[in-house]
Amino acid sequence: MRNILSFLVALLIVAPTWAQIQDPVKWSFEVEDVDENEVDLIIHANIEEGWHLYSQNVEGGPVPTSFTFFDNENIKLKGSVSEGVPREEYDPNFETILKFFDTQVDFKQRIKLLSEETTLLKGELSFMVCNDVMCLPPEWVDIEVVLPAAEKVSLGTQAKNEGIWSIFLIAFLSGFVALLTPCVFPMIPMTVSFFTKQSKTKAAGIRNAIVYGLSIIGIYVFLGVAVSAIFGADALNNMATNVYFNIGFFLLLVIFAASFLGAFEITVPNSWINKADSASDRGGLLGIFFMAFTLALVSFSCTGPIVGTLLVEAASGGSYVGPIVGMFGFSLAIALPFAFFAAFPGWLNSLPKSGGWLNSVKVVLGFLELALAFKFLSNADLVLQTHLLEREVFIAIWIVIFALLTMYLLGKLKLSHDSDLPYVSVSRLFMATLTGAFTVYMIPGLWGAPLKIINAFPPPMHYSESPYGVGKTQSGVMVSAHSEEEGQHLGPQGIMVFHDYETGLEHARMVNKPVMLDFTGWACVNCRKMEEQVWSDSEVKNILSEDVVLISLYVDERTKLPVTEQYETTIAGKVKKVRTVGDKWTVMQAERYKINSQPYYLVLDHDEIPLIEAANYQDHGSVEVFKDWLERGLEAFEK
Repeated sequence: MRNILSFLVALLIVAPTWAQIQDPVKWSFEVEDVDENEVDLIIHANIEEGWHLYSQNVEGGPVPTSFTFFDNENIKLKGSVSEGVPREEYDPNFETILKFFDTQVDFKQRIKLLSEETTLLKGELSFMVCNDVMCLPPEWVDIEVVLPAAEKVSLGTQAKNEGIWSIFLIAFLSGFVALLTPCVFPMIPMTVSFFTKQSKTKAAGIRNAIVYGLSIIGIYVFLGVAVSAIFGADALNNMATNVYFNIGFFLLLVIFAASFLGAFEITVPNSWINKADSASDRGGLLGIFFMAFTLALVSFSCTGPIVGTLLVEAASGGSYVGPIVGMFGFSLAIALPFAFFAAFPGWLNSLPKSGGWLNSVKVVLGFLELALAFKFLSNADLVLQTHLLEREVFIAIWIVIFALLTMYLLGKLKLSHDSDLPYVSVSRLFMATLTGAFTVYMIPGLWGAPLKIINAFPPPMHYSESPYGVGKTQSGVMVSAHSEEEGQHLGPQGIMVFHDYETGLEHARMVNKPVMLDFTGWACVNCRKMEEQVWSDSEVKNILSEDVVLISLYVDERTKLPVTEQYETTIAGKVKKVRTVGDKWTVMQAERYKINSQPYYLVLDHDEIPLIEAANYQDHGSVEVFKDWLERGLEAFEK
């Protein structure tokens, strides 16, 4: 009879929450024809208002959307899954810039058909959604789509590269930066002088200048096509997340930075330049082309690292279009001044004379190359999880680099190949002010400041020696010494918690205390608010530390369960795959208490029966209300 009454009491307590299983994303699949052998699998996501579905490319926060397709000999996947253009905003809760979608988004996977019969494509996708007040646990969705036979596919249209204009703009601006290097800028008057002597009439000069500009563009575009063709657009995309590529690119940028700073000169073999230069003396269109080729070779030591970085970024979409557009924008910025001054040589007088300022530009680029190099090393360190280049170390390196750059601009630091600096120009003073202010801005980052301006460059906040500030917990209080029972961990506000339900329950029975069950998540915004704003109260903290056994179950914990413990179940009419520790707690919360939002708090007795109504952030988000709820739970346990 006692068990029946306990069950009825629990039923009444959780009944109001039965209808609170959230399901804000609806998925659907469509096959779109491309040609007789290829199709696009379109994965539609319709998102309820107020919810955010995260991009495939997010770090240091919510779980990214990801897709897995099972092996199938009848098809070949071409490239990776592309996605629409996400919104990109800084989120202070995750302390990082996040890319997400709202309302709807389409993901696309290009597929080559290899069979003359229809094929069943199987796979799965995982995703996570949040709104302004909560995040839901990661979900898995099965993908099962029937693909047509190769001979039955009709002609369609190609997918558009939606980031093409941003690639072009970045490349175009990079080209103008390259113009200001001592490898390129001094060649403008030299080249124009050549065309002035070769062109007998003004019309011929304009024509030759146009041909010269088009030749520069053609050479760089060909470079983009050649690199993509040799390595493959997908290969370049994969390289961007490859450990060895990131380490290799780090070393390459360090070498280029050392060259820019004057340690040595990187040049292509003189025989190449001499052959190209001699070919340019032939005259005519072929001679003009070789003049452009000579420019590309001579300027390599300054444009090489810029071009290399640009090619990797432009190919990140897994398409050949990106590198082509990137090289077109880069070469267009270089070609325009050469062609313009070649057509109107009288305007050369308006250019500043070559001199020490060009070397200063090269040195500044050297410092920037060095700073950028550590971003690639950081990528490799994150993937390998070696923790050798955590956030504090990365920021410290950048502080030193930009402090040295500030000293250089002010004339306090002089390199071996610098000319004397009798005074600091206004432009150098302005730039030194910016770099100096930037250096000072980064210093608080060593103690946990988010550094919103550069948040995309350092490792995420959780990848640091002190994720919540030096010697602090999530709430900002200092960490103190604690005696730990087996299975306990140091939690928010320095409170000891269990992360395993059975272990915590057994401990509660042993010490004869009630359980406070806390369904939470690493990416749960309101969970952090409760811990920082409510649990920090001295009386609340004392109850949580001394009077209850706190069990915190993270529904988005990504640790994989052993294969023997993985299974499938049905929740609210949907199949739920239980593969991770977080999935296990998600199912437990949904099946027992008919809710899947966090934070969600319960006070349980030793028979796992709720003693009072459940608590949440919306209704119990103040110190007074939450403390009263805890005290009522303690009274119910004593009775």
